[in-house]
Amino acid sequence: MLPDEVALPDVLLDLSVPHEFVNELVALRAQLAADPEAMTLLRRCVGRFVRDMGEIGKGWEPPVFPESTGALGRTFHVFVFVAALPYVRVYHRERGIPEAVTRRTLADLGRHMAVHRRRFGTSGLLVPWWIALHFHGELYQLGRLQFQRARLGGRMGQAAATAGLDTGPGELCMSLHVTDFRGPLSPEACDQSLDLAREFFARHYPDERYEVAVCHSWLLDPQLKRYLPADSNIVRFQERFQLAYEETKADDKSPVGFVFGDPELPVEALPRRTRMERAVGDHLRAGGRWYGGHGWFAL
Repeated sequence: MLPDEVALPDVLLDLSVPHEFVNELVALRAQLAADPEAMTLLRRCVGRFVRDMGEIGKGWEPPVFPESTGALGRTFHVFVFVAALPYVRVYHRERGIPEAVTRRTLADLGRHMAVHRRRFGTSGLLVPWWIALHFHGELYQLGRLQFQRARLGGRMGQAAATAGLDTGPGELCMSLHVTDFRGPLSPEACDQSLDLAREFFARHYPDERYEVAVCHSWLLDPQLKRYLPADSNIVRFQERFQLAYEETKADDKSPVGFVFGDPELPVEALPRRTRMERAVGDHLRAGGRWYGGHGWFAL
């Protein structure tokens, strides 16, 4: 099920796992293999994970481990994804998905390990349920953006239907996601990603019809326009979307976490080195709150 200790380093590097974690994970593999209960749990997790491969919304619910489980608990989900990798690759080949798309999509595992290291200084995965989407055939990295096969919620679907699109609640949509460590969110990069996505899903999921793209993100909070110029990448990204509804519950931790690397940083100590840092921090220091935005546009 798991690659042996000789093969594992190459598998981890193919998934963009940071080099400094490779030796630790090889050692933890031996610890995992020597623990019958842990191996039983691993087999159960992999079996459940691959059972509905490619089915939207039927992915795996990762177990939660207490801090007392230490490094093996922090990295257990990494081993689940590594063990599931052959099944993922078979699914991609059956869909005719290019190897380059497979590689760049699954490399998000390593990126999220880098995010964990930036925040905590250790190996691990903050949100294994998110990486499960990549390894379950539900999400793909296509250029600058990620595209998740998803379904429209009630308010979003109703907004698109009211605007005249042949869609509605429960119908398919492409959910767009913006990642760290991928360079500027320029209009040119976004246009290229959207072109790639239209071609990709038409070719590899011809049985599915996508009329609308959606995004649920703090990047769509209209308040950002108070701080950023009209020609900034973020404002131009916002202008692609029509807001379906306004969020009423504040979420300050998302922008702080994405912009500064740690959502728990004290507001008064947030740096002001870049335009975005000044926008997020100054707004909070002035007593403002940040909210998620919920937008859509026709494909």
